[in-house]
Amino acid sequence: MSTFDDRENAFENKFAHDAEMQFKADARRNKLLGLWAAELMGKSGDDAAEYAKEVVRSDFEEAGHEDVYRKVSGDLGDLASEADIRKKMAELMAVAKQQLMDEA
Repeated sequence: MSTFDDRENAFENKFAHDAEMQFKADARRNKLLGLWAAELMGKSGDDAAEYAKEVVRSDFEEAGHEDVYRKVSGDLGDLASEADIRKKMAELMAVAKQQLMDEA
């Protein structure tokens, strides 16, 4: 193999790894967001865990994060504003990435 082929394979491997890590971070963030929202709705234990799974599954409806936002926003109603939810999503993305880095 040539040096060019080696570099190409390295870039492809890095891209695949980065995509996998982003997927894991998104799923982790969504789970944490679901647990946060469940707490606001007064859910705990198994009910909170099941709701968090629903939030994770909602991310498969379309590309991007709007499907997750709509799910949580619709379920929370007046318990949290759009700004609160979006701020929490951003905060929890940082937490999710840190957790994944700590696990590695």
